[in-house]
Amino acid sequence: MFTKSETLALGCDHAGYELKEYLKNELVASGFDIEDFGSYNTDSVDYPDIIHPLARSIEAGRIKKGIIICGSGIGVSLVANKYPNVRAALCCDTERTELARKHNDANVLALGARFTSFDMALRMVKVFLETPFEGGRHAIRVEKIKKHE
Repeated sequence: MFTKSETLALGCDHAGYELKEYLKNELVASGFDIEDFGSYNTDSVDYPDIIHPLARSIEAGRIKKGIIICGSGIGVSLVANKYPNVRAALCCDTERTELARKHNDANVLALGARFTSFDMALRMVKVFLETPFEGGRHAIRVEKIKKHE
């Protein structure tokens, strides 16, 4: 379970900037600490330059959960999932967000700004932060996600 005393990582490209800022403001108003990895405006930026440092902070265990955003959510999730201890789930509704947490122990929520309303994104973030991992048979599967030789 995520507590408000822990830091939440946020990162986006230019297409996700407005949604990231909206979510950041809502989360800060609710008492969350945020580490904002960028982008800091709508100027064009390459999402890997932002997502790699964010994912490294989660990989290292310095931050437990993050939210990443680009136009589709695909690019940012591809980058984040290069890290063995990062499980970024691209979600488009609250049901899939809940399952990503319960069954996959997703620690990063990926959103597509071009396809997700501010209201839906906020509801998804709430589900992401409040839903615990079920463990059990799912823990065995999650462990198998890591690269096997």
